[in-house]
Amino acid sequence: QVQLVESGGGLVQAGGSLRLSCEASVRTFSSYSMGWFRQAPGEEREFVAGIAWNDGWTYYGSSAEGRFTISRDNGKNTVYLQINSLKPEDTAVYSCAAVYREVPRTTLTSYNYWGQGTQVIVSS
Repeated sequence: QVQLVESGGGLVQAGGSLRLSCEASVRTFSSYSMGWFRQAPGEEREFVAGIAWNDGWTYYGSSAEGRFTISRDNGKNTVYLQINSLKPEDTAVYSCAAVYREVPRTTLTSYNYWGQGTQVIVSS
């Protein structure tokens, strides 16, 4: 069983930056591909970014727009999402997800484990 705990969300002004963290409680974190998703009020959950377990290959959804960067620190069992130039439309609950030794895909059903999410609110 993998438990994921996100942190780093909050209220920020447009144009600001945030770094979200997701810590996993598993010994073999390096064997999991990780993804970040977000869900805005009244919207479907959408893929934001993914990072592969084996070579650190990264992949971004269309909403990333070059402002999002995913990274991981296997020594800390943590995956990060850096968001720059925040916009009000980035307001959402951001959740991380994990899948064992698979390519990080864009679909929700590709992931086996989910965190509870962290709220990001961007004021204009």
